[in-house]
Amino acid sequence: MFYIHVLLQVNDENDVDEIRGLMAEAARLSRQEPGCCRFEVYHSQSDPRTFVLTEWWETEEAWKAHRNERAFSEIYAPRVLPRVTRTPHISTLVE
Repeated sequence: MFYIHVLLQVNDENDVDEIRGLMAEAARLSRQEPGCCRFEVYHSQSDPRTFVLTEWWETEEAWKAHRNERAFSEIYAPRVLPRVTRTPHISTLVE
């Protein structure tokens, strides 16, 4: 299993609602992709400019292939990334 958590900080608070909608659509599409076990987007209650992405992929290769899919290539990369500060955390599940 390949896990990644991503913190997104929206640069302009006026973009928050639109980013929220874009991330909801990206998450919906991502969950339909081969190898996606979990894709969740959380919106912070303490800081409205902060979003947390939780992604579980069957393999690292499935995660890399995700970059060629619509959620990433048509929504996330061109419409979200230019408007946020992104901090990724490739993670290991502690059991």
